[in-house]
Amino acid sequence: MTESSSRSFSELSAPVRHVPGRTGEGLHPQAKYVLCLLFAVNLVNYIDRQVLYALLPLVKAEFGASDAMLGALASAFMIVYMCAAPPIGYLADRTRRVFWIAFGLVFWSVATVFSGLSRSYAQLFAARSAVGIGESCYGGVAPSFVAEHFPKERRGGVLAIFSMAIPVGSALGYVLGGWLGQAFGWRSAFFVVGLPGLLLAALAWRLKDPQGPREDRPRKAPTLPEYAALYRNRSYLASTLAMAAMTFSLGGLAVWMPTFFHRAWGMDVARAGTVFGAVTVAGGLLGSLLGGWLGDRLLKVTGKAYFLVSGAGLMLALPAGVLAVNAGSLELALAAVFLTELLAFLNMGPLNGVIVSVTPQAVRSMAFAANIFVIHALGDALSPAIIGRISDLAGLRAGLLFAMLFLGISGAICFWGARHVEKDSLEAGND
Repeated sequence: MTESSSRSFSELSAPVRHVPGRTGEGLHPQAKYVLCLLFAVNLVNYIDRQVLYALLPLVKAEFGASDAMLGALASAFMIVYMCAAPPIGYLADRTRRVFWIAFGLVFWSVATVFSGLSRSYAQLFAARSAVGIGESCYGGVAPSFVAEHFPKERRGGVLAIFSMAIPVGSALGYVLGGWLGQAFGWRSAFFVVGLPGLLLAALAWRLKDPQGPREDRPRKAPTLPEYAALYRNRSYLASTLAMAAMTFSLGGLAVWMPTFFHRAWGMDVARAGTVFGAVTVAGGLLGSLLGGWLGDRLLKVTGKAYFLVSGAGLMLALPAGVLAVNAGSLELALAAVFLTELLAFLNMGPLNGVIVSVTPQAVRSMAFAANIFVIHALGDALSPAIIGRISDLAGLRAGLLFAMLFLGISGAICFWGARHVEKDSLEAGND
């Protein structure tokens, strides 16, 4: 038996000291294990989040809901998610971060199951809101927890891999939701996707913090003025606002594109969910990997790399997105959606890498939690309901076109942030 194969589970879960992610010649096994496990958790996160959107036509038929009411189901989740994130981030900087990862996973998994037990629109609204509480516990902690296991020059690629769970999980949510909803009724989908999180929670509970036990850390807990200083950091602000504008657009696409395919091209919900899921996973996977690879390679040339890669991708995604909802054939529409998601997903690893780079370690949980609050408050907490309202008045195509404009706004903000990121990284002591 080799040395690596004889290592116990507890050794894999032990914290890395001095330089996270290093073991002399390569990466510590714990770093790889943490990345794999939290990738799986992130996958379940997005399956449970997105499964509803493939089911909207079935929910509409049963409850007689308007498009604005359907959009409000997505907005309810996002509003709770973003509001819960800052206080949880504040607590996570002072307590055991692993607790929040495991607790959040259990909470949102149970809430997902309760979504399937709903017998009215109001009950479904409440259950989807509760999912937001659980996912906020995870979203504010996990990116920095993963990144801190790896050296700086690897973080763009690592966070890109971690973020690949977004398109893959979203796609699985659409596919499972559409197929299960069509075959067994929409409630069955929530039961199936809600249960795996409980097993993953047991594994997540055994992780160790890369910063070491809280009581061993020499630095006192951050103060409120230190948190407030985050928004005086122009790179952090630019990254957050760019992600908010992108989330406004992609959040609308995620909620409404399966319904658009159902209405515009006559697909049933199973096929619409499967087709959009396949396009999402292909474009998102390739975009996430390519963005992380390009960002890390270009970082050897300029410290502005993460912003430049993100900005270029988002600018190019705008015309592709406009084409996607105006295409004259289904084939062209699918190709344009694929290109839109590929280009937009280039930023997933790089912009999260910017946040890690320009924020002090002691406030990173809150930095990501505050980022969650802003990107969803200004992004997909608003866009599904706004698109639904525009759809009621002028048609779904008009609502989607409005959302696409924010891809260009996001790209412009990235180019502004590129002017400040090198200085901000030095001031944070992370260069």
